[in-house]
Amino acid sequence: MPPLQVLEIKSDQLSIYKQFLTTGLVEDEENFRITANDDLDAHFPTHDNEDSFTLGAYLHNELVGVVSFTRDGSDREKLRHKGILFRMYVSKYYRGMGIARKLIEEVVLRSKRLNDIEQINLTVISNNENAKKLYEKLGFETFGSERNAIKWKGKYFNEDQMVLLI
Repeated sequence: MPPLQVLEIKSDQLSIYKQFLTTGLVEDEENFRITANDDLDAHFPTHDNEDSFTLGAYLHNELVGVVSFTRDGSDREKLRHKGILFRMYVSKYYRGMGIARKLIEEVVLRSKRLNDIEQINLTVISNNENAKKLYEKLGFETFGSERNAIKWKGKYFNEDQMVLLI
């Protein structure tokens, strides 16, 4: 595999980000909380700073994966110790190459530089076994589940809440 680059995607790259993520929202619609329609007019998911950022994985200058992180308590003092990992997606053509692992490891590394982040939370569709196994390998633990958290096209999906204590 050629060298993988993990770089921050900034808000001024919204069109590139959205074009990539929309593919995931369509092709893997059952693994996201949002739909492509939900995201049509949405702003960039993070704020281009040390505790609210989006990362992209690039192979040969091609965006092949994304993940976002934000402080849960950006405007709440009692929640500032928590971060949220969200909008994790790797193109189906590049899965199984360790790209998701690299993205998550970089989120964790950056989070550890924030001296007051104590945990990273995420939600994952309960039957997304590949994602759950990866999160578990990286130290995330399930702490709760929500039945029927999502209803899409007449089908219900459960979600698991996971946490990594830093």
